[in-house]
Amino acid sequence: MADTNGSPGTAGTANPPNLRISSLSKSFGGVRALDAVDLTVPAGQVHALLGHNGAGKSTLIKCLGGAFPPDSGTIEVGGVPHARLSPRESIAAGVAIIFQTLSVVDSLTVAENIFLGQEWTRYGRIDRRAQEKVAVELLDRVAASCSPRDRVGELPMGQKQLVEIAKALSRSASVLVLDEPTAALSGTESDALATRVEDLRTQGLAIVYVTHLLAEVERLADAVTVLRDGRVAHHTATGNHRRHDLVRAITGGRAAGPAAGATTAAGGGADVVVPGRRNPARPARLTVRGLRGPGFGPVDLTVAEGEIVGLYGLIGSGRTRVLETLFGRRRASGGSVRVGERAVSASRPADALAAGVALVPADRRAQGLFAGLSAQDNVLLPSVRTLARRGVRALGAERRVFGSLAESVGLRPVRPGLPASAFSGGNQQKLLLGRWINEARAVDVLLLDEPTQGVDVGARQEIYDVVSSLAAERGTAVLFASSDPEEAAVLAHRCLVVDRGRIVAELSGAGLTEESLLAAVHDAGPAAQGPDHSPDGDPSASPAPSHEGAA
Repeated sequence: MADTNGSPGTAGTANPPNLRISSLSKSFGGVRALDAVDLTVPAGQVHALLGHNGAGKSTLIKCLGGAFPPDSGTIEVGGVPHARLSPRESIAAGVAIIFQTLSVVDSLTVAENIFLGQEWTRYGRIDRRAQEKVAVELLDRVAASCSPRDRVGELPMGQKQLVEIAKALSRSASVLVLDEPTAALSGTESDALATRVEDLRTQGLAIVYVTHLLAEVERLADAVTVLRDGRVAHHTATGNHRRHDLVRAITGGRAAGPAAGATTAAGGGADVVVPGRRNPARPARLTVRGLRGPGFGPVDLTVAEGEIVGLYGLIGSGRTRVLETLFGRRRASGGSVRVGERAVSASRPADALAAGVALVPADRRAQGLFAGLSAQDNVLLPSVRTLARRGVRALGAERRVFGSLAESVGLRPVRPGLPASAFSGGNQQKLLLGRWINEARAVDVLLLDEPTQGVDVGARQEIYDVVSSLAAERGTAVLFASSDPEEAAVLAHRCLVVDRGRIVAELSGAGLTEESLLAAVHDAGPAAQGPDHSPDGDPSASPAPSHEGAA
């Protein structure tokens, strides 16, 4: 049942609110993404929208912006109700959405970006002088320090964001949606943006502020709505927001994490169970010191032999970049990596593989599998030379290795010649795992990015079993990145919380729960927000804590 303090469906003002969403519902197939959601934002209010990944925030925003048609309910903008909006109708109604991934064009000037698609013309030609004059006024409204003639690609991220907001104001927006607006900003830039948001509130805009940082909620929000599983789980219409209440509303009060014996967490209507695990007191298999790369660092961590360590963070936190840099897909700008006692300089994936490090990427279709190749060829592609005899493929040995692997990971159907594209998502993930854990190509360090993304709960359980057995029986060091707090709590011996490219917390044992993970990432403030995101992506040089665990 939703926890409310005041109603999210009533504005409490004489005039109609700038935005009123009533009983909005949206389904995709059999999945209910939004279930009778109400949200009201009057003029001059900052309304924070919270919820973990998959809670329905993005779907709600896309319905408001016209990307998705709702199944039922109404969207009222400025007192005018709409059963559905197209993107053009949404803009015309006065809705402006600033997504986390900005839509500015780097090769154009500031003024050209502001008036893109709504150019002012005179005698059939673009009136650049008039555009630049108005652009100055708009930039003044958001206190931007750039010039209308500056190239956007040369601006820091904070100024690019202000250009996007100025563009929204040029279209007479009355409703401004900011989607994780500080995710790519430094602490200084985040403070500056907060001041701009406060200014826009006094100018009468209705602002929907999507964030995971509770410090931002406490500073800016006049009202808060929490979505969970597509429903309004909590609403408060005052500025008195208690962190504990918000975190419990986001998580539903669940605390699913490792304990003595078996570990259980609910997921998709079934229980996901990982056998009881311990934090192994074994030698370090992977040691990372001061690692830096584009948008993250410095990062220190250690993964012991047989240990499973999680990197938990929201989208854009930098967790994937750490894995890709360790595997050589991104070039490190500093730091050191050791596998066992061996120093490794992984400037390309081949170097990482030679050192015994492998990566299973998040996007298995685009970056992992060869859809047209058979299941067997996908698994054994890196092992063909190892199995070959005198330069000739050993087809019998390949079939034997594949058959043994298929049995150990529960691959279904066991048809070596079937194209990888014909398998379900869960079985495709098993094929990718099998590439690096079969008897012909076992690795010392396995990097997993979103290991069960797009996988049903049954296959998820099987993948957890495979990973746990791999660590326990072979001593493989596993470092996985996940944006799912339930998965991070269930699978990891230890979990490092990543925010803005840095490790901001470490949780383990009874303290590693879904709720504690969300609390850690939501509590991360500007001081823990990591590297400055300058145009070239170089991180700042301030120190970060070491996260070694028991080795």
